[in-house]
Amino acid sequence: MKIITGEYSGRNFYMPYGIRPTQNHLRRTIFDVIGHDLAGVKLLELFAGSGAIGLEALSCGAEEVWFVDHNDKCIDVIEDNLALLKPAERGLKANVIHQDAFATVKQFAREGRTFDIVFLDPPFGLKLAKKALKTLLTHDILHPLSFVVAQYGTDERLPDPEGKLTLIKHKQYGASFLTVFQKPE
Repeated sequence: MKIITGEYSGRNFYMPYGIRPTQNHLRRTIFDVIGHDLAGVKLLELFAGSGAIGLEALSCGAEEVWFVDHNDKCIDVIEDNLALLKPAERGLKANVIHQDAFATVKQFAREGRTFDIVFLDPPFGLKLAKKALKTLLTHDILHPLSFVVAQYGTDERLPDPEGKLTLIKHKQYGASFLTVFQKPE
């Protein structure tokens, strides 16, 4: 896989064996919606896999990216990808958390940590996107105008965010949906 935009555009990165990557056209769509200039932005990537979205965000100048995954192989690959790109040399922070996504959101809420963008792409077929969105809605790690971007299987439906988030985009791409919400001011 290759990074498609920003400072690292065209650079290859590793993929863990057996995971479903976020394809180039979908990553391009995500960054067309949330923007390509991410200077000063803090992004949280839940169910990070290879870290493709976080790597794209760092390439676009995100100040701080948190990669969260509970899978040992995924954590190793994310760390290898960060070693390739060396974001710290550009003054960017990349944090890797080897932990359950839900526990991490709850921990960040207790710490009062907030994010500009939360991306979630859980394994398909387990109905984890619904649970992840509910967790985000009940544990406040978003501030006004934050984005929540979800990629999930077409067999799953997200809950109504009950006015806590505004729907920006919802589209089917093959076997997945991409939904982008924004927290109102």
